[in-house]
Amino acid sequence: MTRRFALVSVLLSLFVVSLPARQAAKPYFPPAGKWEARDGAAIGFDKAKLDEAIAFVKTRENQRTKDLAVDIPQTFGNEAPYNNLIGPTQVRAGMNGVVIHKGYVAATWGDVDRADMTFSVTKTFLSTVVGEAVEAGKIKSIDDKVAGYMPKGVDLFTSEHNAKITWNQLLRQTSDWSGELFTKPDWADRPPRGQSPEQWKQRAMVEPGAKHEYNDVRVNVLSLATLHVMKEPLPVVLKRQIMDPIGASNTWHWEAYENATVMVDGKPMPSVPGGGHHGGGMFINAWDMARFGYLFLRDGNWNGQQLVQPAWIKMARTATVTEDGSGNSYGFMNWYLNDPAARPDGTRPNPRLPGLPKTAVEFVGNGNNYVYVDQENDLVIVVRWISGSGGEFYNKVVGSLQQR
Repeated sequence: MTRRFALVSVLLSLFVVSLPARQAAKPYFPPAGKWEARDGAAIGFDKAKLDEAIAFVKTRENQRTKDLAVDIPQTFGNEAPYNNLIGPTQVRAGMNGVVIHKGYVAATWGDVDRADMTFSVTKTFLSTVVGEAVEAGKIKSIDDKVAGYMPKGVDLFTSEHNAKITWNQLLRQTSDWSGELFTKPDWADRPPRGQSPEQWKQRAMVEPGAKHEYNDVRVNVLSLATLHVMKEPLPVVLKRQIMDPIGASNTWHWEAYENATVMVDGKPMPSVPGGGHHGGGMFINAWDMARFGYLFLRDGNWNGQQLVQPAWIKMARTATVTEDGSGNSYGFMNWYLNDPAARPDGTRPNPRLPGLPKTAVEFVGNGNNYVYVDQENDLVIVVRWISGSGGEFYNKVVGSLQQR
């Protein structure tokens, strides 16, 4: 009996020891209105080094005026007279941010509750809504030409040049769409310095897909085209499909230009921009930005609910390659990848964020506003109103991890 008891005890102990290896701990998902904080040391940080990283980033605050009604036209002064605001702005907060590790709040600083403009991070919200249109079958393939989805009387894609453009090219900013939208012509967006508006108009045209060019007018064309497909305001779709399920606050708002109300199926609807270039765009706080980043850290799944399909995320994370070799760090807007694709000549660009995992991504906006998503280190970082890149700060945070 003693030997049988000993054998049973050994087998039972082996089962108990192996059980955690087979059943990984379920990730923590913050409920609405609350996000559990844990001492940095308890979730794998060297607390002193993490504190040093936060102290460092505080020295990098954007020193430009906080009055964005003044700052935006100055930032895009080269576009005058087309740099005028046609959307709302507000005076912004100072630097603030959040560090999330293993799902828990490891650090915060500044006014993380203030819903501020987030500029081109808005583009990632836009591309996510396009993904919802694909998932719903309203866009059958991103390689379809957009023209075939537009209702009669909408002339966004009726010209010979624009008729060739696909959803994929709009998402990757390789469309070379030509025209004017909401009083802003495509050629007045980031024009060559030292030239006049008359020279801007004579820009060289390229085939859709041939060249990556960051251009907010074309981003807004994607937004308007998606509105015609979805037939309801994109902020409504985003709220229902993404922001409410992830427990976002009720303080975020996605603002249209003052002249961007269009008729969709006989109903007036706002067409929202993909940034704050001319005012408007997404106004959001650091907590809600962190929730959005955390959704993608968990592969589009929020507490068992698949909100964004893995196939869409895989496409978003695929680097753009064009004939001229540009745009190799850009996936779908505004997914900036740390593992650029090889150029057509076989050479490979340097990582955007040296020293950090190849799989890391950033959502990037002027100001500067960043959401850093690092699955290898189970890390989301939001940093707002920093001068320059966030890369050195991310490296310091990652360097403060003791357990990876």
